[in-house]
Parts: sequence; structure tokens; C-alpha cells
Amino acid sequence: MKKPYVILIGSASGIGKSTVASELAKELGIKHLIETDFIREIVRGIIGPEYAPALHKSSFDAYTTIRDKEKFKESKKDLIEAGFEAHASLVIPAIEKVIKRAVDDFDDVVIEGVHLVPGLVNTEKFKNDASIHFFILSADEDVHKERFVKRAMKIKRGGKHLEYFKENRIIHDYLVEQANEHGVPVINNQSIECTLKRMLSIIREICKEMILKHSVNDLSEEINIVLNKYGGRIVDVSYFLPGFGEPLKRKVNVYDPREAKRFVDQLNQNPKRKKDLEKLYELSNNVHSHRICAPDIETLGKMVDDLDKSGLLFKQQKDYEDGVDENNTNA
Repeated sequence: MKKPYVILIGSASGIGKSTVASELAKELGIKHLIETDFIREIVRGIIGPEYAPALHKSSFDAYTTIRDKEKFKESKKDLIEAGFEAHASLVIPAIEKVIKRAVDDFDDVVIEGVHLVPGLVNTEKFKNDASIHFFILSADEDVHKERFVKRAMKIKRGGKHLEYFKENRIIHDYLVEQANEHGVPVINNQSIECTLKRMLSIIREICKEMILKHSVNDLSEEINIVLNKYGGRIVDVSYFLPGFGEPLKRKVNVYDPREAKRFVDQLNQNPKRKKDLEKLYELSNNVHSHRICAPDIETLGKMVDDLDKSGLLFKQQKDYEDGVDENNTNA
């Protein structure tokens, strides 16, 4: 039986999560779209400021309520993060109640907001009963500032918001760090179209195991086809090494083209690291496999065709499905 969708989209203010959440809900036909700010207001009505002062501040200035500021005198960043964590922690139990209600009622739901902190929201307890997906959206600082200013000018508290961009940026970096630590996908929200493609690729998980054959120098072309052109995701990589009964497998979970490009650039700038990877490729005769995902079956098919036309797709896959034949590894 199909499980209900529970999709969580977190980010600092001004990244564009509300727009993305709305478009994603439309794309998936999900009628329940909830902002954590509304959940926070309900909690504020139950718990007064004298008991939870951080709750009654905004996410970016909750640090002003921290009693023991001396503890953070050497790092304002740590103080801001502590205040934000205290603020979010008071909202998260109510968010989890909303998730439970949606799961119990078998309702799909998209929840978006700054209070969705990886490591604090307990998604594990819902995994058996829901198809739960957690995303953190990010943006480069200049893009973030531009969007932040536009958003601030639209709301009544705009002036106050503009004063706290630095604090908001610290929250952005904190959420990204937490996401990376807890295995939550971080998607750079360059455009709604690209962001939706990458999110849908993960949510719908239309995947295929593919065996490729190419050199380290062809990594950029593979990345361009899978990530840039089709908004796909590379889940893992397996190398077929002579003498090993099982492939050498490693999870990579690559979905951000910029991160992938950064990896290739760093590789090219570090001859020793590149040489080490080239040796691994040589040992496997440049043959390796990936589990690759795309937003839908049609896109996946086009991706496979492009990899084939580019000469990256290995033809003799049967040899590797049955185990490596050291005498038959040429394409």
C-alpha cells in the first residue's frame, strides 16, 4: 500500500522555501501545505514569554534571550546558533504532532519553515508509516541577500528583518551544516525549476543501476548530463576490481551540480589526489557502476540515451552483473 507523503522543507528566511513548497505541493497534488510559523503562533498562545522567551522572538534574534551570554562571549556565531536552536526546539514537538496526525489520517503534507532543523526533528519514528523526505534549501550569500531584502520589503517587519541579515546568514550556514551531518539533502535554490527537478528526483526515486566506462577526465561530461541537463542524482559508485568477489561500493549522493563541479575542480588542482583516483579507475579498467535517479521515467530514459550517445555507457554490462571477468573488460 502506498504510504502518505510527508515532505519537510527547511531553510533560513529569504531563500525561497515558501515558493518552492507551494510549487512542489502543486506538482505532487498535495493539498495540505503548512508553514511552521503558524505552528509557532499556536505554541506561543500556550506557552507565555516568561516561560519561553526564545519562542516569542524571531528565529534570528532569539539569541538575545539567552541568559548566560558570558558562555558565548568569544563567539557571537555560537550565541546566535544557541538562540535559534532554543527557539526551534520549542516548536518542533508541535511540528511532530502535525506529522503524526497527517500519517494517522493517511494525508499527504508539505511542511516548510525555518524551524525544520535536521537532527532535531525526529523523522525516524515516521519512516515505517510515511514516505518522508527532508530537504534544506540554500543559496549563495549575494543571492540570499537580494531575496532577503525583497522579502523584507513586502512584510510589515521589513525594517527589523533587514537589520538581521548577518544573523539570518549564520542560521543558513547552521542548517546546511546540520543537514550535511545528518544526511539531509541540501539543494541550492538557484531556480525553482532546477530545485523542483532535484527534489522530485529524490522523492519519486525513479532509479536505474548503470555501468559506465570512462576515464577520470570524463567526469565533467557525466556530471553535465546527469545533474545539469536532467536534474538527476548519483546515489553511489561501485568499482569492479580484479580479485574481489564484490564491487567496492561507496555512497556519494551527488545532486548539486555546483558541488560536483567543485569536486572536479579540486581534483584538477590536486595532482596527487587525481592520480590516486586514476589508479582506482585503471584497476577497474575504467568500468564502474552508479545508481542514478531522475525526476521521472521519461527523463531517466533520455539520460540513459545521452550517456550512451556520449560513449560513457558500458555495453558489456552482463559480464559485470555476473562478476568481473578479468579477461573481458573492454568495451
